[in-house]
Amino acid sequence: MSHVKAGGTAKNVHDSPGQRLGVKLFGGQKAKVGMVIVRQVGMTKRGGKGTKVSSNYTIHADRDGIVKYTTRKVRTFSGRTVPRTEVTVVDAL
Repeated sequence: MSHVKAGGTAKNVHDSPGQRLGVKLFGGQKAKVGMVIVRQVGMTKRGGKGTKVSSNYTIHADRDGIVKYTTRKVRTFSGRTVPRTEVTVVDAL
């Protein structure tokens, strides 16, 4: 008969790589068409003029220009307004 007690099962030992989310181009930087500006989960930042929002909420540049971040108020489903960051691409001077 064995003298070693039974070991428990290991849980939560799988490790997945990071998703590399976040801001890729900051305010004042130049963007070309199709470049990724922000990778995010959900609509933490809103796409404005000169941007396209893809199905996984990634914000891409729709035209060449300079990235600009502004704060604007957005109405929620319940009717209250909350501040949200809006990303726009303005024409380079």
